[in-house]
Amino acid sequence: MNLHTLKPNEGARKKRKRVGRGTGSGHGKTSGRGSKGQNSRSGGGVRPGFEGGQLPLFQRIPKRGFKNPNRLLYNVVNIEDLNVFEENTVVTPELLLSVRLISKPLDGIKILGNGAIEKKLTVKAHKFSKAAETAIKNIGGTVEVV
Repeated sequence: MNLHTLKPNEGARKKRKRVGRGTGSGHGKTSGRGSKGQNSRSGGGVRPGFEGGQLPLFQRIPKRGFKNPNRLLYNVVNIEDLNVFEENTVVTPELLLSVRLISKPLDGIKILGNGAIEKKLTVKAHKFSKAAETAIKNIGGTVEVV
């Protein structure tokens, strides 16, 4: 095999269908659309999910529950994860993002009380659980709601 002998596999590169180029092309006159009907017209056809007037599948399926359009999603950080910081560090959402404790910023950060914290820190976040708040304050740290 040499560079000058390379060619794609049979059928790997399909030629573009050139419609409306005469009867000899095989796609002349009606351009492969057949004759008459909704799909033969320009701009014809139906929207996605349309089933010819029958009640569409999406409408036939039962709906359950309620999706709150104003719901907030919080990044969750446990207090044991905060032990990576030095003593007296001010822990902000930007700092948590830079050390990859959170992967992407959502609507806020919530600190949970799972584990134990061993260092005195100033933690700035949007929400705190009661256990996390007491654990941070007991060790001498401070809690600030952003």
